[in-house]
Amino acid sequence: MEMRDAGGRWLESTRGRIVGLLRRKGRTVSELAGILELTDNAVRAHLTALERDGLVRQSGYLKGPRKPFQFYALTNEAEQLFPKGYGMLLRQVLTTLVERDGQPRVEELLRDVGRRLAQGHAERLRSLPLEQRLEEAVAILAELGGLAEVEVEDGTAFLQGYSCPFAEVLPDRPEVCSMAETFLSEVLGCEVVDMCSKGGEGEPPRCRFRVGGSLAASGH
Repeated sequence: MEMRDAGGRWLESTRGRIVGLLRRKGRTVSELAGILELTDNAVRAHLTALERDGLVRQSGYLKGPRKPFQFYALTNEAEQLFPKGYGMLLRQVLTTLVERDGQPRVEELLRDVGRRLAQGHAERLRSLPLEQRLEEAVAILAELGGLAEVEVEDGTAFLQGYSCPFAEVLPDRPEVCSMAETFLSEVLGCEVVDMCSKGGEGEPPRCRFRVGGSLAASGH
């Protein structure tokens, strides 16, 4: 969708302003048109596009003098467009824990979190061959906000990430990669080694995990 390509600037566009207005409360076409100084038809065109993108939904009707007016509201997906403080909060929590308990203890805690996240997935995937488990792992990472692909080099598989869900925390708190490493190891049922680039000096983090076991041996 176009808003993801344009970043935060999309929220300053007409459709972005509509999303911002609907975030406060549901509104009718006429209400939006009055605030934005647009015609009703122009607003309807923008709402149609936003509905198509899964950001706006019809949520009910407002009684009018002659006919009811359609109300519009945001979908849950639209809330993901707005900045969140999760990264800053996580960074502060981890920093406080490291200062209090030390980095080894915090890394152990994060590995426990990784194991808990993997519960259910590991049992479901246990009987699948490695290449199918890798495909499932990529799908699970996408659900968690990451983007990764499987790369194979000389029979060894790597999970190469292109969008890290912990990018706001790295490189200040690189120990979060131990959580992902343990999570993937549990899900895939084999050794996984963190080879991530932690970023810094203007470079974004790049996730990369080497997966133990040969794809050739698993029937690939």
